[in-house]
Amino acid sequence: MSGVVTGWMEAAARRSLARLHDEIGAAGLAAAAALPGLSAVVDQHSAAVRDIVTLGVEGSAAVAGVVLLSGYARGLVDQAAGQGWRLRLPGDLAGWARIDWTTARLLGVCALAAVLDPHSRFAGPDAPPAGAVSQ
Repeated sequence: MSGVVTGWMEAAARRSLARLHDEIGAAGLAAAAALPGLSAVVDQHSAAVRDIVTLGVEGSAAVAGVVLLSGYARGLVDQAAGQGWRLRLPGDLAGWARIDWTTARLLGVCALAAVLDPHSRFAGPDAPPAGAVSQ
């Protein structure tokens, strides 16, 4: 793949992950910082997604992690929406402890994105510290 195409794909993936962070990641990761149970759930989802995008995708070593992660998130949202899922963000901190599986998985994606691309805008003050998600 040419450098221009690769750069474009990475930029598009970063924009997609930044939108996801704005929609759910910022609030959800802040809630996870305050709720140890949610933090554990997010960590487990991040580790599972990491394994899927690194071990479960043939040729993944040749593709930037943010591109794989963005594609995974898009596929997850599309599949869930096709089954009637809608993103419903909790209105208070306690509500974050009761989020559905898909929302928790997307929070895991956001946490992993911050680890994979620590200089991105979605790796803000609410992002987990590097190494928080086992690599």
